[in-house]
Amino acid sequence: MKLVVRDVPPRTVWALEQAGVHPLLARLYAGRGVQSKDELDDALARLLPPATMKGAAEAAVLLADAIAAGQKLCIVADYDCDGATACALGVRGLRMLGAQQVGYLVPDRVVDGYGLTPPIAQRVRDSGADVLITVDNGIASFEGIATARALGLQTLVTDHHLPAAAPGGGAVQLPVADVIVNPNQPGCPFESKHIAGVGVMFYVLLALRAELRRRGAFDTPSVAGPPQDTRVLPEGRAARAVAPAGALKPQPKLDTLLPLVALGTVADVVRLDANNRRLVAQGLKRVRAGALPPGMAALFNAAGRDARVATTFDFGFALGPRINAAGRLSDMTLGIECLLTDDPARADELARTLDGINRERREIEGEMREQALRIAASLFDESEAAAGTAPPAICVFGPDFHEGVVGIVASRLKDQYHRPTFVFAASGAPGREHELKGSGRSIPGFHLRDALDLVTKRHPGVLLRFGGHAMAAGCTIAADDFERFEQALHQVAQEWLDAATLSRRLDTDGPLAPEYRRTELVDTLHREVWGQGFAAPTFSEEVEVISQRLVGEKHLALKLRHQGQPVDGIWFGHTEPLPARVKLAFRLDADEWQGVRRVRFLVDGAEIG
Repeated sequence: MKLVVRDVPPRTVWALEQAGVHPLLARLYAGRGVQSKDELDDALARLLPPATMKGAAEAAVLLADAIAAGQKLCIVADYDCDGATACALGVRGLRMLGAQQVGYLVPDRVVDGYGLTPPIAQRVRDSGADVLITVDNGIASFEGIATARALGLQTLVTDHHLPAAAPGGGAVQLPVADVIVNPNQPGCPFESKHIAGVGVMFYVLLALRAELRRRGAFDTPSVAGPPQDTRVLPEGRAARAVAPAGALKPQPKLDTLLPLVALGTVADVVRLDANNRRLVAQGLKRVRAGALPPGMAALFNAAGRDARVATTFDFGFALGPRINAAGRLSDMTLGIECLLTDDPARADELARTLDGINRERREIEGEMREQALRIAASLFDESEAAAGTAPPAICVFGPDFHEGVVGIVASRLKDQYHRPTFVFAASGAPGREHELKGSGRSIPGFHLRDALDLVTKRHPGVLLRFGGHAMAAGCTIAADDFERFEQALHQVAQEWLDAATLSRRLDTDGPLAPEYRRTELVDTLHREVWGQGFAAPTFSEEVEVISQRLVGEKHLALKLRHQGQPVDGIWFGHTEPLPARVKLAFRLDADEWQGVRRVRFLVDGAEIG
């Protein structure tokens, strides 16, 4: 592994320090592209205007009309944490804004597959709904949207995934919905293209509140939210009255929903650009202050975490996996109900159920991971690695693999081999026993969804369905086409990846000054918003290894000498011994022993030789 120190513009560091930013944070922010202190302002007023999200104003009119008419709304969610939080946020927010009939439906991963399908549209119609709203899906649901509209349903698509390209590589295709809200659709000027599905739905609610305010539904102005709720009523849409005289109520404070936005944003591993960081920061502030849904509080307890000092790490590695486990192994309704309930006892019961499902998921994942690693290892040998002829991508299938866990295992293999990786399992859906469902994870420099798009252009029919992002994607293939898909993906990877891209590297923040090796600095760093595209601080420098031993048979516990002072360290999941002096990449953490808190290094990698 090559440890590379980020470029840090000295003038930017100086400017941030002059603006009052802590010297260490100034250096870290400058290394992540922050130019001024204004970019660090996480005030709600600094959020991007909802008016710049294409379709938001039209969605607001559609929903406001539906609320005025007393129509029944049904949200069709996705079965991951982003979809669950978007669904819970949508139900809560629409009810806050006056909707009397709001239900939801979440597809079953095995039976229904991803997205709005014709059978799901029929189930929505059978439920008595008048308006169908997708969250975190729908942009590629052509047949499902067409079926919904043929059944007389008004359709509102809220999504953040990339639209599908037309066959032959033409312009992108969009489903024929009544309204589409997606920052990645053509012609949308919204600057945060990486916003999560839950963030898109939050913006729709902001636009709806503005529309309701314009119609005179509230008796007080807003005290929270971005000051950009002015808009022009779309042509051809007649505004309806919302509330009769004397029935006005105070304007709802949608910022109470921000803990859900923060959780879904971090759990979906979207890039934390400035707008996403503001959304997450605002959500974290409310969580730490105790202003969070009972279900989130119960999940913190089930995970053994303290919400008063919540971090993005808690969202990504404690709460998110417990909600995702429901969609992987059971029914995401459990996760959504946990986020929807206002009964603490019910929330605690659901959180404990989700915790149990997550433990089961870890057991299944462990067995699958070991089997997948053995299969992947058979694809490599030492001579290939030395000659640089090892496979540029990895495809693994196991007849006993669980389709709900393939994405996690693909991520583990990708980390191990630093290759774009797909893991496949046999479909459990009735009538689709001869299909394989695959989930892929990628490395920087290899856009996974674009790669699948090229595969389907070169080999029509090999991909039955596919979709996703640059770093994560999914697809379905016929079981007989596994080798054909593997060869096609290898060909694309061979063309797109060079030796430099396939060489494992870790961007770091360079040496850690000894005066910053303090527990209060650890706490300061933990309070900041870190994540995808805005990596948590990772320092690197040469240290002396005083002693080392295995703990739990798979973790390396270390005694190190850093800048002349002893410090503890641990490298989770690593068993190979280290030389007496070694260049390490490490993050700062604090542990407690006999009432005393001490700094320790969490090792992420080493540059040896």
